[in-house]
Amino acid sequence: FNGDSAHVADRITRFRDEIFKNMLEATSTNRNALVLGLVSIALAYQVSAWRKRGAMAERAQRGSWEKFDRVMAKVRDVPPLPGDER
Repeated sequence: FNGDSAHVADRITRFRDEIFKNMLEATSTNRNALVLGLVSIALAYQVSAWRKRGAMAERAQRGSWEKFDRVMAKVRDVPPLPGDER
């Protein structure tokens, strides 16, 4: 894919929505279309997740452990709320 992440994510979302719409129209007459539609939707979600992983990797490269430690040092040292012990 070429272009910025937001543009690509928007195109994937529109593509996924179009596939879902077509799947709903086709399912009234053809069971195979249902299966193909579900596979297409699953593929669109996987492509979206793949793109997000790339964006997260880029952000991780810009990160700084020193800045992270500074921020975490500001967090109060208190026991977890009931139910959050794990």
